[in-house]
Amino acid sequence: MYAAFAELGKVELTLYTDALIVRGTVRTRQHRVSDILNLSETPFLVLEDVTVTDLDGSAQPIEADIAQVNLDAVLFAAVDTPIEPLPELRTPKMQRDAVISIPPFRVSGTLHLLAGSPNLREALTDLTGRFLPVTDAEFEAPSLGLGRAQAAMLAVNHQRAQILAKYREAGDRPVERSSGADPWASAGTLAASAPDPWADATFTSDEAETGQENEAGA
Repeated sequence: MYAAFAELGKVELTLYTDALIVRGTVRTRQHRVSDILNLSETPFLVLEDVTVTDLDGSAQPIEADIAQVNLDAVLFAAVDTPIEPLPELRTPKMQRDAVISIPPFRVSGTLHLLAGSPNLREALTDLTGRFLPVTDAEFEAPSLGLGRAQAAMLAVNHQRAQILAKYREAGDRPVERSSGADPWASAGTLAASAPDPWADATFTSDEAETGQENEAGA
């Protein structure tokens, strides 16, 4: 509703598909990368000042003034500069570190789950949206020789993603990225005997998509 009254702006973003990396600028009234993709009125995005590169680097990059990208083909979108959300879009959220498998990529970062969920299993069950926001993200595609890269935030294609929360190496305790452990070596599942998964979660708002905590009473 609020977007209808917002000024049309430009956002630089990078789209990753199964075969291509598409860099360009999109005209939008949205304030978050996940909203740019989720609230698109068409099944594609139109970008300007575009550079298209093969994932494996096997072909010469192509430049174009305009490109139409099918959203069904997008694995995730990345932006390097957080976009400040509108205050009225705040929703209480819980932060949870996660590894997301979206072949050929593996992503680690912070998911933002509804704070009202009684436990982590219910929170993941209630997770909705065609593209999910992930902040403080790192991603790589070792099978293609693509090393680890970082992004302020990603919007991950929910239908293509496998989400691992409270992840760990087999036989070890769950790993949190803040502990300094290497998240790329961790691809386990939830432990049935694990302590309350919300015990160390951080209370945030939708502002957490910019990495900020929601202040009490906001």
